[in-house]
Amino acid sequence: MQLAQQFEQVLCSQPFSHLGVVTNKQKSILRVWCPNATEITIKWENTALANVTVTSKNGLFETPLPREYQGEVYRVAVKGSNNKEGYIDPYQFSEQAYHAVHYIDSKPANLYEQAGAQLLTLTSSQGDAIKGVRFCVFAPNASAVSLIGDFNQWDGRLHPMEKTSMGYWVLFVPELVEGERYKYHIKDAHGHDLPHKADPLGFSAEQYPSHASKIYNHNAYEWSDDAWMEKRKKNKYNSPMSIYEVHLGSWKRPGIETDARYLTYKALADDLISYVSNMGYTHVELLPISEFPFDGSWGYQPVGMFAPTSRFGNPDDFKYFVDKAHQAGIGVIIDWVPAHFPEDGHGLARFDGSCVYEYEDPRKGWHPDWNSCIYDFGKDTVRQFLVANALFWLDKFHIDGLRVDAVASMLYLDYSRNDGEWIPNVDGGNENYEAISLLKWMNEEVYKHFPDAMTIAEESTSFPKVSRPVFDGGLGFGFKWNMGWMHDSLHYIAKDPAYRNYHHGEITFSMVYAFDENFVLPISHDEVVHGKGSMLHKMPGDEWQQAANLRCYAGFMYGHPGKKLNFMGNELAQAREWNHDSSLDWHLLDYEKHKGIQALYKALNHLYTSTPALYEQDHEPAGFAWLDHNNADQSVVSFVRTSKNAKQKLYVVSNFTPVPREKFRIGVDDACTLTLALNTDDSTYWGSNYDVISSVNTQPTPWNERTYSAEITLPPLATVFYVANMD
Repeated sequence: MQLAQQFEQVLCSQPFSHLGVVTNKQKSILRVWCPNATEITIKWENTALANVTVTSKNGLFETPLPREYQGEVYRVAVKGSNNKEGYIDPYQFSEQAYHAVHYIDSKPANLYEQAGAQLLTLTSSQGDAIKGVRFCVFAPNASAVSLIGDFNQWDGRLHPMEKTSMGYWVLFVPELVEGERYKYHIKDAHGHDLPHKADPLGFSAEQYPSHASKIYNHNAYEWSDDAWMEKRKKNKYNSPMSIYEVHLGSWKRPGIETDARYLTYKALADDLISYVSNMGYTHVELLPISEFPFDGSWGYQPVGMFAPTSRFGNPDDFKYFVDKAHQAGIGVIIDWVPAHFPEDGHGLARFDGSCVYEYEDPRKGWHPDWNSCIYDFGKDTVRQFLVANALFWLDKFHIDGLRVDAVASMLYLDYSRNDGEWIPNVDGGNENYEAISLLKWMNEEVYKHFPDAMTIAEESTSFPKVSRPVFDGGLGFGFKWNMGWMHDSLHYIAKDPAYRNYHHGEITFSMVYAFDENFVLPISHDEVVHGKGSMLHKMPGDEWQQAANLRCYAGFMYGHPGKKLNFMGNELAQAREWNHDSSLDWHLLDYEKHKGIQALYKALNHLYTSTPALYEQDHEPAGFAWLDHNNADQSVVSFVRTSKNAKQKLYVVSNFTPVPREKFRIGVDDACTLTLALNTDDSTYWGSNYDVISSVNTQPTPWNERTYSAEITLPPLATVFYVANMD
């Protein structure tokens, strides 16, 4: 096939061998591919050199190149074009294009520092600065790849890319600038056209219908969060962590005076961060913000892993959001989804016509629950892609933590599969050794490069040592969601109080394993969708009892060992399930019940963050002791939390029945005064304001296997906190 025909049909994989300055039989020629032209003029940046005009009938132009012209940067001006200066020919920069792959696999972060669309400034032999963009995309089994975008009218013939021995395709295009849209025109191994693909390493993206990637400069934003970055070096395990989980698209919607569907990152930086700070939360956790095409996936079907979704603004706007959170003393955690990805044509699925990112065999590569592709965790390039992405968010966006989604689905080959639908590992078991290895490597890299950040696993099985270091045989996560506590406690609190005595073990069992992992107690978005009902409507009884049960349960949660996480709307006692297509029901705060429950969550946050006994030993047995876990007849649980230096103790008692308990005796460790720190039945929280004892001295009456004790009053369906400070 003639060379011009190869270019015309987008079939050339080695354009640097044919375009630019080409040496042929000891003679140098300059060859330019310009299929829409019949006459071009070559203009050298060195004005001392003469311009050369060339004609062609097939779009392939060539001219002999004198020795004195070699090494000089030239432009191509097309006859009749509005661009009189022409364009700098990309094919004279083969060495600069190849540079992208020289060290790309030597460390994970090199992937996002070298691949994708990188803004560069080159220096010509005359010392002139040549700005442009180097593109690098991995498509090892493609027969041809071309760069397309607004700059070439999305014409796949104009910018063929060079295939390297590593399977990456590269090209440096001068004079492209930030904001330009682009994609890749890829032909599979048999020469068939594929859907135009967005850049897997694209740093910015557009929404439907283009789903195009956009050139973006990560070095332009100026951060103002130095104080926070220094502050976050504190030990997270003995620090308070109360997380507000948020879906940015439905926390609050713009008013009717605007046509905007969502609040922007910048608006959220003001409204949301102010709210989170005022409510006393320490962190905000965002449902996935990696670019995703389908609103209904809530972000859990990501396509643009390296781009914050453009629904709410550009990447600098998201940096502004994080920056403002940090300036307000709020940490930012994002949900990260390395388990699977959707089949959208512009995405990763069969990226070059083959399974570049996913397992080939659907028994490993297809997720039956989510109808999505599963990453090939054993492939080196995929492993680097995922680890690089984890580092990317911590590096470029100053993210404080990654909550890793669906870890259980990664760990087990038979997850949600029937017999015969999965492939055992080499030992005949169901553990995915490749995924386990990947998670360990990811955690090692995160904590090596960002020791002040954290990783949190959403893992629902009894897989051992999820939040233990890799060197200790663990997966290396910093924390793990306590799904067992969540399931058991919600099952218990949904029971009518008359029957709770038969289920008492469900509210106490979590302490059997509470210190096996570094736990976060989650009441997440998953608990208030798909017919599960809102938190308020999980509670039994009439209107008052539902609210009282919710308050009592929230108090129990904040007293229980483990960091805290609550999904947005829990604090409003929202009656309806969460709907991603509408705002939270903020109008409920016009009513005393909802205003009171919001006030309780605020009070619990402030009690938690100001009381060392509630957080300093969250993950150590010395920080917790039962007073009485066997009181099933009265459905009362009582325990004590202790600070690191043992100078502060907090006594927590939860009455899970609507029956008040007068002269209820609890054991106390020391001769001291107990002072009421919080009562969830207080009228401030729309409680019954049952008369309770605000301060009581202990008596030398043994109780609960302790030397001292005190009599208190337990309000109905309430949790009370009494603090004892020993100076």
